[in-house]
Amino acid sequence: MADARKIRLESNVAWGLLKGAKKITTAKGNKIRTWNPGKDKKAEILKHVIGPSGNLRAPTYRVKDEFIIGFNPELYNEWLGGK
Repeated sequence: MADARKIRLESNVAWGLLKGAKKITTAKGNKIRTWNPGKDKKAEILKHVIGPSGNLRAPTYRVKDEFIIGFNPELYNEWLGGK
């Protein structure tokens, strides 16, 4: 676990982590989108995972080869196995 206030991940570093993922799910408000870094365009993915500060958006969770980036209560509930 890393504290985003102390460790900044700009787009090139963030892509180094994300490109090997099996799945990336991004949440912005009610918009939830799933990405496959092997098939989807790098620039399009980065547009959704990098925040206005130029760093990887928070919160970002990594579980094995999957990333969850951003916040949406329904997504988290589903991800954690709730109903």
